[in-house]
Amino acid sequence: MPADLRFDEQVVIVTGAGRGLGRAHAIYLAERGASVIVNDLGTGMDGTGSDAALARSVVEEIEATGGRALASGASVASTDGAESIVAQALERFGRVDAVVNNAGIITYDRFPEMTVERLMQHLSIHVAGTFNVTRAAWPQMVGQGYGRIVTTTSAGLFGAAPLLAYSTCKGALVSMTRSLAEAGAGHGIKVNGLAPAAETRMVTDATLRAHVGLPPVAEDREPDPERSPATVAPMLAVLAHASCPVTGEILSAGLGRLARIFVAETQGFVERGVGPEQILERWDEIAEPGRYTVPAGTSEYVARREAQIAERLAQGSQPAG
Repeated sequence: MPADLRFDEQVVIVTGAGRGLGRAHAIYLAERGASVIVNDLGTGMDGTGSDAALARSVVEEIEATGGRALASGASVASTDGAESIVAQALERFGRVDAVVNNAGIITYDRFPEMTVERLMQHLSIHVAGTFNVTRAAWPQMVGQGYGRIVTTTSAGLFGAAPLLAYSTCKGALVSMTRSLAEAGAGHGIKVNGLAPAAETRMVTDATLRAHVGLPPVAEDREPDPERSPATVAPMLAVLAHASCPVTGEILSAGLGRLARIFVAETQGFVERGVGPEQILERWDEIAEPGRYTVPAGTSEYVARREAQIAERLAQGSQPAG
């Protein structure tokens, strides 16, 4: 058996930690010795309103069991807010070892009725919020030669018409995660994405379920521990820990299931002079899912593509006719 995975002397920022997944992350990390910055503006699911008491209540819960935590009510959507979160961590605990970017909102707007203002609202929290807090913590991590960044994507990255703005953000975070992982590689900083699955207010909300075609959750249903946010926290802990074995990856966790999500490209074919008729005729070769590669990043992707083209041309490719 491996040794217990501990966070003693580690300082972790968790955004959106007042409820649901963020709260579960913060409590789990604190139980394992981390000093936690519990950040939450306390908005509704649509990003409106605020309630500073949410973050304070999680801090009180952690401190009641002997843990160390500090509440932050700053908004991740602003540069100043993000910088204040990191400044609080440094002032109180003297360092930042990991950032868990969990803050997010969700609304239900179909295209084309959805407005650009609604899209920008989502982007400001999910994408810019992740960028802002990570950027604020980055110099500290570079200076200490160590850091862990966790972004939060979801099944929404696969696309969902009723959740266009939300899904767009979750897809964008995949590329941000991979780019940040490359940027941090020479500084001891690992960056990975978490796609959680649990029964939170976003999942059980009757309006959301109606929009995506799911039946409402029965009011008299008994709580199922295997569907709680706490089931996601162990994977989160691995990604935020010094022993994390990967960077630039997206891991799915929750409901008793763990998996890897990845971006791949089929082998396809190389042929000069191909017209639309030949493309349709050979469509199965393009889309064949059994042969694919999983590039670690853009540079590796381009190198593989160029090597494949060079190899095919060296074999004497003839124009299609």
